[in-house]
Amino acid sequence: MLKIIKVITSSIMLENALGIDFQNTFARDLKGLYRESSSSKYPSSEILLLNDSLASELGIKLKNLHSKDGVDIFSGNKKHLNSITLAQAYSGHQFGRFNPNLGDGRALLLGEVLNKKGELKDIQLKGSGPTPFSRRGDGKSALGPVLREYLISESMNALNIPTTRALAAVKTGEPVERETYLPGGVMTRVASSHIRIGTYEYASLQNDNELIKRLADYSISRHFPDTGNVENPYLALFAAICNQQASLIANWMSIGFIHGVMNTDNMSISGETIDYGPCAFMNTYNPETVFSSIDVQGRYAFQNQPSILTWNLTRLAETFIPLVDNNKDESVKLLTEVLQLIKPVYTNYWLSIMRSKIGLSKEEHNDIELIAQFLEIMAEEKADFTLSFRMLSKALIGDKSKIKKLFSNSRRLDGWIMLWQERVSQENIAVETIANSMDKINPLYIPRNHKVEEALDEAVFKNNMRSFNIMLSVMQNPYDEVESNASFAEAPINEDKSYKTFCGT
Repeated sequence: MLKIIKVITSSIMLENALGIDFQNTFARDLKGLYRESSSSKYPSSEILLLNDSLASELGIKLKNLHSKDGVDIFSGNKKHLNSITLAQAYSGHQFGRFNPNLGDGRALLLGEVLNKKGELKDIQLKGSGPTPFSRRGDGKSALGPVLREYLISESMNALNIPTTRALAAVKTGEPVERETYLPGGVMTRVASSHIRIGTYEYASLQNDNELIKRLADYSISRHFPDTGNVENPYLALFAAICNQQASLIANWMSIGFIHGVMNTDNMSISGETIDYGPCAFMNTYNPETVFSSIDVQGRYAFQNQPSILTWNLTRLAETFIPLVDNNKDESVKLLTEVLQLIKPVYTNYWLSIMRSKIGLSKEEHNDIELIAQFLEIMAEEKADFTLSFRMLSKALIGDKSKIKKLFSNSRRLDGWIMLWQERVSQENIAVETIANSMDKINPLYIPRNHKVEEALDEAVFKNNMRSFNIMLSVMQNPYDEVESNASFAEAPINEDKSYKTFCGT
């Protein structure tokens, strides 16, 4: 298991007023995979958002969270007791092309903390200034991307999708230069870790088998301890990472989420959604949907996310070759066998979730065809993804009016509903009970792109957080219908055709 250490710090560091006892296991165990660095200073910074419930889970003293000490820590103005601030090194395949030297160009790991469950969590600043990996960049962030990631990551958490979390959002009081000058921001991000597929790619490039072994051992200890107790722990580790990734992408596909930049440096081995740059939620169901302004070839379109999952994990497998077996051919053979399981494992996860979305708990051979037919009708009718599934529960208990409003060809929909209701009857459960369970997995509210942009515009350019805070509050309860929140459930017309997202760097 990871040993918990304390570091003797100098008097210039902030006293432990927030109750954060930083551990520095990454700094201790993985030398060669980071560079120590420090943050820029933002003397005019102010905290816009603090996640009190997450802070409580992390054991941070809430009474001091909103104090000047909190501002100083979460803006990077001061270094906290026990914190070794560092920028992690990693490589990455970006849109299929390999970049050997990426790393945290605008982020600093402050260290890890033990939450109340005894789990080790990273605390990282994003937008805290240049690091050794900034490559001529300023290392800073505009406020818009900070608030965007705060909102989307917390929405994903409420949707029960594994994700990094947002602890704080700070307005720095200083402009950043992009296409124009924009207000600056710093986000405090919490993650199970920030180890990426790209971290393994970087370690592999160093031609140092001891380094990649230390990384694998650290990953086992921190994320997959059960894999350390088998005959071939590194093969088991690789299989565990594949399993986590397959589950994550299946979850994305079940809610119409498009990550937008599934580069290997943006994929966490822990199976959490990370790096919310050009992501967005699909409105009209179209498998070819792409929002990212830089994904001109549609590499990371909605329908391509499962195949990119396998592509990325194949790049990870290449780094595991020296770990799995001393014989390279045998190692490749064993890793290939695991890779061949990814598609069926993913399909099983996806099918299980989709069954639940249409009210099925038992397994029948034709279920996948039933689900595929519904998706096909949705695509042809250009129906809203989120509302189509949500309104099924109403149809199940006799009210088809709401779902019919989403489909112009109600005759074909009626035919499918008849087949579906016949299948649901085989569950031998009261339809009211099934409908209730469906409403617990099919959200009514997602971060609709037009609502996100409205909230960000008010917050960033009009210095008014009211719309943002209202939306954040609604997104914390995505399954519970509230009449006053009706506008957050409304699907825009043809918005997906013109909507574009940007990385925010």
